[in-house]
Amino acid sequence: MAGKNIIKEAVPMRKLPMNERRTTFKEVALGYNLEEALKEASRCLQCTDPPCVKACPLHIDVPGFIKLLREKKFEEALNKIKEVNDFPAITGRVCPQELLCQAACVMGKIGEPINIGRLERFLGDLEISRGIRIPSLPKSREKKVAIIGSGPAGLMAAARLRKIGYDVAIFEALHKPGGVMVYGIPEFRLPRRVLEAYIDYVKKLGVEIKVDHVVGRTVTIGELLKNYDAILIATGAGTPKFLKVPGESLNGIYSANEFLIRINLMKAYKFPDYDTPIKVGRKVVVIGGGNTAMDVARIALRLGADVTVVYRRTEREMPARREEVENAKEEGVKFMLLTQPIEFLGDERGWVRRVKCIKMRLGEPDESGRRRPIPIPGSEFEIEADTVVIAIGAEVNPLIQMTTPGLKTDRKGRIIVDSEGRTSLRRVYAAGDVTTGEGTVIEALMEALKAVQTIDKDLSEKP
Repeated sequence: MAGKNIIKEAVPMRKLPMNERRTTFKEVALGYNLEEALKEASRCLQCTDPPCVKACPLHIDVPGFIKLLREKKFEEALNKIKEVNDFPAITGRVCPQELLCQAACVMGKIGEPINIGRLERFLGDLEISRGIRIPSLPKSREKKVAIIGSGPAGLMAAARLRKIGYDVAIFEALHKPGGVMVYGIPEFRLPRRVLEAYIDYVKKLGVEIKVDHVVGRTVTIGELLKNYDAILIATGAGTPKFLKVPGESLNGIYSANEFLIRINLMKAYKFPDYDTPIKVGRKVVVIGGGNTAMDVARIALRLGADVTVVYRRTEREMPARREEVENAKEEGVKFMLLTQPIEFLGDERGWVRRVKCIKMRLGEPDESGRRRPIPIPGSEFEIEADTVVIAIGAEVNPLIQMTTPGLKTDRKGRIIVDSEGRTSLRRVYAAGDVTTGEGTVIEALMEALKAVQTIDKDLSEKP
């Protein structure tokens, strides 16, 4: 492509007006229209050895689908993505492209990288608006697979296994399928209509989804093995981490999991129209620097609170997506950086009223690769708070591991798998956060694809 034809500036994405963003749960990022998508697609250099493909955990043929998009071959472009990704309207919204494919984009060396995620979202939304086509399925292999968990790994594995010809049932502990995508990600980032469209697609493929089934309580892995040829554990990492400091049990202190489940899944912000209440005070402190902390902070803001995010490193080290940090700032969330809570102080009735903190400085990098926060002696101070949400990450729920003899785990309770997703038990596999710890949606999809290939290989072998 001639240099004079190269468009260095990316096409910006329109957002919901600010006066609506702070008072509604409508989606903030509005997506590209056709004209915008075609203009952004025209910027792609069509590299012969594209680094963006290597940087994508799913290795989506990025130049391939972008070329088809700019030729207005929309169905072919979608099919190119769906060779490895059944849920482009989800990953186009929540995948950290700026750290993956877009970080590797050659255009980024001479201008702004191609907005690959936004183009993926455009095609995914187009497919949903037209109705997701259900492919013809092969003859049944007359073998059954049970999947534990209906988050991104579970849904991806279910769709892929059905399209190969297996009978599939998903067992979900909550009363709605979707896992972290339904209870953890708010509507203004991932609209429920998008998630529901894909869940409906999975059901129409012939997957049975059994909600309110807590495997390890309602039924055990051992019992499922009597009725299924293989089991895939994809339960994610949904157990909250805590600071383990004095006063953490005071009223008004939530884990991010509880806060988000009450809001996103139980619709607590619509109480009393919905049964589950939630108390959100005037001064809300959110502890953490990841996407979950940004989600919590932006929700609390929409519920009328004055919100401060407290994080022990600087903004540069925040694991949250830049876009989500900027959205939070635009909407009015305050940030108190290089600060670590060390105690929660309450009133005589047991409700949190203040957070005692200490200032931090950054030392040498730790195992995460980020500079280690070190307390500064004598720098303690207090801030007002009548609601605190702790959003410092999540761990694996140990229930299945505790009720499944012979299932090997590491010291953090994560299920140990080999390089192809097999656990220590025959015919039992695992994928996603339950094996790796808390990760991204795109990483969960990658792990699910690997496990599907292994399950198919093992079940296809002659006994």
